[in-house]
Amino acid sequence: MEKFTKLKELIASIEADMEKFYNSGNGAAGTRVRKAMQDLKVLAQDIRTEVTEKKNTAK
Repeated sequence: MEKFTKLKELIASIEADMEKFYNSGNGAAGTRVRKAMQDLKVLAQDIRTEVTEKKNTAK
C-alpha cells in the first residue's frame, strides 16, 4: 500500500509541470514530465510484481 501512496503523490506532484508544458509550451516542464512518467512506469511495475507475489503466496 505504501508504493501506491507514493504513486499517487508522484502524479499529484507533476500536475503543475503538465499544465506548464501543455498550456505554456514550457520545454523544461516537458522534460520533468517525461522523467516523472518513467518513474511512474518503474513504480507501477514494482506494484505489479508485489501484487503478483502476494497473490501467489496466498494460495
